[in-house]
Amino acid sequence: MAKASNKAYIFFNCDADKSEASMNIFYNHAVYKDTKTSRKNLWKKVKEEFGAERIQIAEDNLKAVELAITEGDPVEASNLMQFGAIRAVDCY
Repeated sequence: MAKASNKAYIFFNCDADKSEASMNIFYNHAVYKDTKTSRKNLWKKVKEEFGAERIQIAEDNLKAVELAITEGDPVEASNLMQFGAIRAVDCY
């Protein structure tokens, strides 16, 4: 039996420097498990924030952000976003 992942991901709106002080977990109220469905929901959240212009992603980076979130390491998508970040937390 495959071992379930002990990771979860949190999307944060933040300042341009991605300072921890600007990341408020109570703003978005969601933690995304490391499952296919939750990763799709995380991508949906990022697309909503992008569409509402609360975060910035260069048009040519959108596919890379989607792939990092849905298939790779969601935290890596943070490198391609401005005013948004994804962080991983351990679950026990």
